[in-house]
Amino acid sequence: MKRITLLLAFISLLLTINAQVFEEPKLNDEFEKVKVSVGGDFTLQFQALSHEADAVTLIPLGNNFNLPTANFTLSAMLAKGVKVNLTTYLSSRHHNEAWVKGGYLIMDRLPFASEGFLNDLMDNVTIKVGVDEINYGDAHFRRSDNGNTIRNAFVGNYIMDAYTTAPAAEIYYRKDGILGMLGLTTAALKPSVAGKDGANFVEDNAADDLGVYLKGAYDKQVNDMLRLRGAVSVYYVGSHPRGTLYGGDRSGSRYYLVMNDESMATALDITSNAFSGRWGPGSHNKLTAIMFNAFAKVKFFELFGTFESATGTYSNDNEFAFSQFAIEGLFRFGKDESFFVGGRYNVVNGDKDTNTDGGKQSVNRFQAIGGWKITNNIVSKLEYVNQTYNHFTEYGDNAGFKGIMFEATISF
Repeated sequence: MKRITLLLAFISLLLTINAQVFEEPKLNDEFEKVKVSVGGDFTLQFQALSHEADAVTLIPLGNNFNLPTANFTLSAMLAKGVKVNLTTYLSSRHHNEAWVKGGYLIMDRLPFASEGFLNDLMDNVTIKVGVDEINYGDAHFRRSDNGNTIRNAFVGNYIMDAYTTAPAAEIYYRKDGILGMLGLTTAALKPSVAGKDGANFVEDNAADDLGVYLKGAYDKQVNDMLRLRGAVSVYYVGSHPRGTLYGGDRSGSRYYLVMNDESMATALDITSNAFSGRWGPGSHNKLTAIMFNAFAKVKFFELFGTFESATGTYSNDNEFAFSQFAIEGLFRFGKDESFFVGGRYNVVNGDKDTNTDGGKQSVNRFQAIGGWKITNNIVSKLEYVNQTYNHFTEYGDNAGFKGIMFEATISF
């Protein structure tokens, strides 16, 4: 009996060490003085990919190291239950210079409130305000964020990448594993106070409707061996000249220069087509998006699934409709689960103009991964990726890329 108890305690410790973190947990009430923490993320990749297309001549791809990426993070506890965070991209594929990703304030307590109703309410409530990635869906918790790639077991993010940073306010209620969240956002990377002149926008990012988004989730550590989570998220914006839910990543994708046409004047410039390998609605006017996520950790096995639908219009009133499915599985093994292997299948079906007879296009991707967690802060990965494009007239019948990616990352 003692051995069984020790074994269960050991497994529980492993699950804690490797626990998938979604929303930040509630801050504890310990506070003596302002404390500042410094963090950093560094990632380097070696790329060995090839690509092909029947209808166009693509640039030749060689094997080499990609541009290293890095993040710098400052956070500080300002009061009991109050924290501020600021993240800067020091190096990214899309920008050469250092620039701020975003920052936010989290309030799990109200330091100005006396003991009583408000403080009791904050036992279950969190307020988050700032300019940062909005909490739509669960997939963004498992994606690479420029230099911060340690939370992504794979190298590439989803084909249709629902990720943006924007001014936003979120309020959470959490109790007994149940989470509810309501958020409001300007719906775009670069907000502006300029309005409309009649039916016309004065400026590309002119102010109009706010975006509203909601999330409901249930997250339960059932026992020492099993954790389950399910979540549904909804995002809606009625009108915005350049909404960026699917075009808000300012760092760039992980597959450099893939599918670049040789005739492009900037085909070799990694910043000009910084999002190669991704596909989706892009910048939009109206948008209704919904994402369903399911997560399970059973002993050393981890499963994560996503289904997503996005419909809306562009600024030219063309209607679009996209859907995405992704499923991934990981097996962690060895001392402290230091090694992992797994696979992910991701497919996006879409139509950028549903009023025409062009029909749906699709992009399919398979990723296989093997990794080594050298320490809790140092991880290396070796990925095989194979992505195909279907019904893209610009590429022809046979189009896609495949090959090997090696990635090493340090985060602290």
